[in-house]
Amino acid sequence: MDTARRSLISLAILLAGWQGLVWVTQVEPFILPGPWLVALSLAGHLELIGGHAVTTLVEIILGLVLGSAFGVFSAISLSWFPNVRRWLLPLLVVTQAIPVFALAPVLVLWLGYGMASKVMMASLIIFFPVTAAFLDGLRRTEPGWLDLARTMTAGTASSGRWAMLRHIRIPAALPALASGLRVAAAVAPIGAVVGEWVGSSAGLGYLMLHANGRMQIDLLFAALFVLALMAVAIYFTLDWLLRRLLPWQPDSLAND
Repeated sequence: MDTARRSLISLAILLAGWQGLVWVTQVEPFILPGPWLVALSLAGHLELIGGHAVTTLVEIILGLVLGSAFGVFSAISLSWFPNVRRWLLPLLVVTQAIPVFALAPVLVLWLGYGMASKVMMASLIIFFPVTAAFLDGLRRTEPGWLDLARTMTAGTASSGRWAMLRHIRIPAALPALASGLRVAAAVAPIGAVVGEWVGSSAGLGYLMLHANGRMQIDLLFAALFVLALMAVAIYFTLDWLLRRLLPWQPDSLAND
């Protein structure tokens, strides 16, 4: 059974469970609307939701590209300069203790209510998983490969270090980088939506916030459903690309 069919079956089971919960509890629609009401709201506001979805999608993709690029650059820099790594790595870990909700108002204040603050929020959330995963891969290269490279080149010279980084460490760390990118794709929507909640004039987060204020809970769930579909599509698209770009890393669980 292919991935698409399994996903559809899982979605059908989820929707059936959701509708069953609504029937059993007889909960009011303004608290938890059923899937049918959400589907009607989605159909009735398709153009509205679609316009806001495009804004959020652009923010997520730009944040993913920017955060991933900065994470890759940071990981390579930290691996190249050991003294810098000893000082900055603990600081990077400390920065993750700061809630993203606390940073969002500051970024909106600095960058405005436009797309820039949302892209920066997504980039900040993406940055650390990519940096940590790629740096871990660079640090855990097979020692035998490095010993062989030192034997064949001047491993202590700058040119020798760069050759080992370029030809051995980076290719060996690409599977770890792929894992970090997958995590980044899963969490990227969080940064964009949080930024939209704090201050924006467009986006699914903005739409959900205003729908909640007007007690349009069916519209809120419709926007949330579209956001979830976008997140899943981004994740599986990136996963498909990474599988094609890293053919030497087969999925050992694919046939389980």
